Amino acid sequence: MIGSVESTTGIPVIKPATACTIAGPWPTYGNFRTLPERERWVLYGSAKAYRESLERQGFEMAETYDAFIRRVTEELDI
Repeated sequence: MIGSVESTTGIPVIKPATACTIAGPWPTYGNFRTLPERERWVLYGSAKAYRESLERQGFEMAETYDAFIRRVTEELDI
């Protein structure tokens, strides 16, 4: 059964009965570490927004959120 849950932003979140787990490949950001710091922070924000969008659609990530943040910040050198 699919249920609706209210998110902290007030947008309904739909949880599917069976989640599709995304194991990868997830984009890597190491090639962008030579960009100016501002652009790397923009990429960081985009990566988080993309992941959030997938999770809101019911996808489940094999990589934990903490591991994802750690990996992306290391790859972007921020």
